Amino acid sequence: MNDSRQGVFVTGTDTGVGKTVAAAWLVRQWSGGYWKPVQSGLEGESDTQTVQRLAAVLPESLFQETFRLTAPLSPHESARRDGVSIGLEDFILPVGKRPLIVEGAGGVMVPLNGRELMVDLMVRLGLPVVLVARTALGTINHTLLSLEALRCRQLEVAGVILSGLPNAVNRAAIAYYGKVRILAEIPWLEPLTSAALDDVLPCDPWIQDFAS
Repeated sequence: MNDSRQGVFVTGTDTGVGKTVAAAWLVRQWSGGYWKPVQSGLEGESDTQTVQRLAAVLPESLFQETFRLTAPLSPHESARRDGVSIGLEDFILPVGKRPLIVEGAGGVMVPLNGRELMVDLMVRLGLPVVLVARTALGTINHTLLSLEALRCRQLEVAGVILSGLPNAVNRAAIAYYGKVRILAEIPWLEPLTSAALDDVLPCDPWIQDFAS
């Protein structure tokens, strides 16, 4: 694996879209590592713990969050309430032997501080971006806007993972108008287990090629 393919940054069209499940799926696909730079909200299971549970990843493949913020809010507000200052210089990409899956907080344009957004962290880290999007009504607009924001920063968009009930019309529209490949479709899984994730198959050979 060359340096340009050391990992991916997983972001979403909005909060609760399924980024953590998609990240866990990628970890299983690639036997990769996982890093959540900013965890907003400490009550209950953290995203790192969820990925560890779903991907059955070894502890040495999990990297410590740079910021663990108390309130389940946008990082800029949660950090303010905790009396914490977030700066892009605080983030250093972990190095491992397998592809690293980095999961953002919220969506592309979520604020980190008074000056910078989540997309600025993506630029700093320089990884290809995987965008997680809903399948339901409204997703075309949200997904195309997110893709536009990523490309305006000259970020490489690896593709889109769709989350939710299959919707062939929305999938086709996102692929066509967004000029993007659909990497996978992850339905709502009940129960949400490692075995259920293993039943989700890639939609594009890029998934297999990336880590080879």
